[in-house]
Amino acid sequence: MSAVLLRLLIYAIIIGAIYLGIRSIINDWKKKFQADDAAVRERDLKESKRPDIVELKRDKDGVFRPGSKSEADRDKKDRTD
Repeated sequence: MSAVLLRLLIYAIIIGAIYLGIRSIINDWKKKFQADDAAVRERDLKESKRPDIVELKRDKDGVFRPGSKSEADRDKKDRTD
């Protein structure tokens, strides 16, 4: 009977080690992906503040068109015509 308990204990230890190893790998990947996402978001925010960037917004018909910056330019053009 003690051989069966010893075998079950060994199996439990092996399964526990595998579970903890997989869990740590998943957590490491999750942290890496979150860090990458934060870096991309920060880069995008810096790029969007540049004056030569045109912001596109979805119109009522679903087509992307220049956003508020270009609308102001169009109003100026309409006034001069």
